[in-house]
Amino acid sequence: VYSSSYIWLEVHHLENECRRRGDPETPQLVKKGDIMLGGLFSFHTNWKERQDTYKKNPQPLQCMSLNFREFQLAQALRFAIEEINNRTDLLPDVSLGYIIYDTCGSIARSVRVALALVNGNEALASPSKVCPRPAQVQAIMGETSSSPSSAIASAVGPLHIPLVNQPLSTCACLSDKTKYPSFLRTIPSDYYQSRALAHLVKHFGWTWIGAVRSNEDYGNNGMATFIETAQQLGICLEYSVSFFRTDPVDKLQHIIDIIRTSTSKVIVTFLSHMDLDVLLHLLSNQNLSGYQWVGTEAWIFDSQTPFNSSNDGLFTEFWEALFSCTFKLSQSEETQRECTGHEVLTGVENGFTDMSLMPIFNNVYKGVYAVAHALHLLHIIPTYLYNLELFISYFFGPKTAMFSVITLKIFQGDEVYFNKNGDPAAKYEIINWQPRVNGHVQFVTVGLYDASLPADKQMNLYNKTLIWTQNSQQVPVSVCSEKCPPGTLKVLQKGKPVCCYDCIRCAEGAISNVTDSVTCLSCPLESWSNERRDACVTKEAEFLSYEGIMGSLLTAASLFGACLTAAVAFIFFRYRKTPLVRANNSELSFLLLFSLTLCFLCSLTFIGRPSEWSCMLRHTAFGITFVLCISCVLGKTMVVLMAFKATLPGTNITKMFGPTQQRLSVLGFTFIQLIICILWLTVSPPFPSKNFKEFKDKIILECSLGSAVGFWSVLGYIGLLATLCFVFAFLARKLPDNFNEAKFITFSMLIFCAVWITFIPAYVSSPGKYSVAVEIFAILASSFGLLICIFIPKCYIVLLRPERNTKKNMMGRGTPKAF
Repeated sequence: VYSSSYIWLEVHHLENECRRRGDPETPQLVKKGDIMLGGLFSFHTNWKERQDTYKKNPQPLQCMSLNFREFQLAQALRFAIEEINNRTDLLPDVSLGYIIYDTCGSIARSVRVALALVNGNEALASPSKVCPRPAQVQAIMGETSSSPSSAIASAVGPLHIPLVNQPLSTCACLSDKTKYPSFLRTIPSDYYQSRALAHLVKHFGWTWIGAVRSNEDYGNNGMATFIETAQQLGICLEYSVSFFRTDPVDKLQHIIDIIRTSTSKVIVTFLSHMDLDVLLHLLSNQNLSGYQWVGTEAWIFDSQTPFNSSNDGLFTEFWEALFSCTFKLSQSEETQRECTGHEVLTGVENGFTDMSLMPIFNNVYKGVYAVAHALHLLHIIPTYLYNLELFISYFFGPKTAMFSVITLKIFQGDEVYFNKNGDPAAKYEIINWQPRVNGHVQFVTVGLYDASLPADKQMNLYNKTLIWTQNSQQVPVSVCSEKCPPGTLKVLQKGKPVCCYDCIRCAEGAISNVTDSVTCLSCPLESWSNERRDACVTKEAEFLSYEGIMGSLLTAASLFGACLTAAVAFIFFRYRKTPLVRANNSELSFLLLFSLTLCFLCSLTFIGRPSEWSCMLRHTAFGITFVLCISCVLGKTMVVLMAFKATLPGTNITKMFGPTQQRLSVLGFTFIQLIICILWLTVSPPFPSKNFKEFKDKIILECSLGSAVGFWSVLGYIGLLATLCFVFAFLARKLPDNFNEAKFITFSMLIFCAVWITFIPAYVSSPGKYSVAVEIFAILASSFGLLICIFIPKCYIVLLRPERNTKKNMMGRGTPKAF
């Protein structure tokens, strides 16, 4: 086990015991120090001709096109080291140095130069010999993205070399300490960024999106978490494709075709800035536009420069690219300006002078300070650890009981937090790219996502007015199906994602009062859905009212019948002493006219809103008044028959059926009906009820019969008396002319029976208020039949043919004429 002092001694005095081996390339930037830190940056991100990769004999990698952003990151590392070296409170009397390599955007090259940093670019003299000295560097800063970081961490992890990554290695997979025990980073895991993107998409109502990712650890892992969260939030993916910038052209074209034929207008990407560059150029070349792009932090790390230059020296190349000049003009470069070395940055606008990405550079700065603090603690704490990697692992990782959340203070006083996996707190600025008229793109901060806050407060879009550019003032719409308005429900389309559905109108009697409802709710029994099916309204109560046309006509007919009966009674009373009136049993005639008046008026009890008293009154009054009426007619018929029998020799029938007997018979017949009605009202009387079955959207207010036996007993008794009356009148129809009232009674009974026989099926089959109307019509029709058939002929004689209203004519001594 090495002591800390031994480590310091070995780091300070490197022994050249291992021969040079591995990658022969030299570092770009070197500074000697007591403790050496390694740096890996992609100063160049392009190489010569992508198709060279697929040739049988590919050409060696050629680094081209200087990347200003990576150059800035390297300068941030150098600045932090210089600042720490000038401090007296952190690593006093110890200097930090660095060795920085250019990985040129190649994963293979990243691993190779990482091993070079560890091994010192020296090969063993014999494979059997073991290199006894410590590594050349004590920590490696870089790479900037997830896939090369994963490869490097796998390579140097077994060697116990910490890999402090910045600023874009966000893959959640790198938090797995079992696979990457020595990996640390200063930027949050993509687990939080993926969830933040899903919530951002949900916030703007985009439920139908496309997804494009880099076919590497960063893209695949980040998109997997995004898709999982998006599905939980009800977001559907129309497509999800992956590619790498070195893929064949036909594969890239296939992706372009998928985007072109899709219906989604929002594309979420997990792409490195180099892969995004390839995709956007292809889309631009094929004139595809009108998409809303939602991307990760990799976008903000723009690699675009318009310059290609040789690799003669990093600072020479940087100066030439920065000021668009060259130090050594060649014949092919005669159009370029020659560099003087006295150029100034004033007025220069390019990626290097853009300071909008200072948080990214700050990640490098914080990473250097994290290593410096770890080294400082290793130096001052009595150690039981034998190298820096294990110390940092305990410092950041879950093995320690000393620290659960680590807080570091950097030079400016800012505090940096790390959790048990060595990941910093997840806070993201939401950046909107806004093009300007001069062709530049401005990065506008429009919100903040803080994963440490409660779920409902994590996303804060505080500058919504700046999100959309002047050419698009409204939020873009990207849905598979438009929202289903209230009154409809969502029905999924067969074979398509849940975001694709049809909006089906709710059935009658059911509603949905929210947008995108998945079900319709049935209205309460006394309610019904409105026309839009978005609210329940109280059903219309329907009954036969006086205000309705039908009710008004029936009321008028009833009152007319009562008035007509009263007029006949007046005529009979006016001519009560005339032979015709006296010969037709005037007492029963007046009683019959009174009962007919009651029959006409009782029909009014059937009109209006049903109530307890009206329901009991209407049927009992109808039953009693009609029995009284039929009893009178039956009495008149019996009088005709008895009068005929009285004319036969040796009979004394008149005494047997005199006025007293007639009154008693009418009273007796009526009393029986009264008893039936009392029993009906006592056992199970009629009552008001609401009928919901006849009409779906209406409530029929009606009178339930209570006891059906009671109702049909009342009707049956009336029918029995009417039948007897009809039989007696039929038997008396051929009597002498002076007794031919029986003919009219017979005809009236025919009408009466026909009406009530027709009433039964009509009453049963008529819905709602129409059944009441049928009953009233039957009452009025039968009443008018009795009134007209029995009394109108007599009124005709009394008023228009008074010459026939004589005793001689009543005795049959005149010319027989029909009444």
